[in-house]
Amino acid sequence: MILTEKFVREKIIDWLSRKGYSRRLQIKGESEHGIDIKVRHNRYPRYYIVEVKGDPDPKKVKHLGSRREVSFIYVLGQIVSRMGYKAKYLYAIGLPESYSDKVFRRLPWQLCKKLRLNAFLVNKNGKVKCISWKELKNYQSQR
Repeated sequence: MILTEKFVREKIIDWLSRKGYSRRLQIKGESEHGIDIKVRHNRYPRYYIVEVKGDPDPKKVKHLGSRREVSFIYVLGQIVSRMGYKAKYLYAIGLPESYSDKVFRRLPWQLCKKLRLNAFLVNKNGKVKCISWKELKNYQSQR
């Protein structure tokens, strides 16, 4: 099953809503430029900015691993270019769980801690797992 960007985005929005983030929700359309998800917490002046990528279509790409690598680097570049200096902002990249190896191996925990960056991994059932810098540190320190 291919997890599309739309599917991943919808599941992350549901997860954020359950965590109290649903005010001022802004979602980027398919052909629009800008932030994929921007949402404010219901009780606190805190925002989440999320950049999302889906799985590549195996019918349209020759090498899935290479395409995932490009998408991973691209989504990181997108989120970093959207970062500001405001302390009230949290950032995340949202990806299908097929990217989990790239997230755990290639995303430095020190960077995530400094930039307040999390990773949301979505599985085929729509379950979202939020990966924090602490989880990355635990995984990377064991290697």
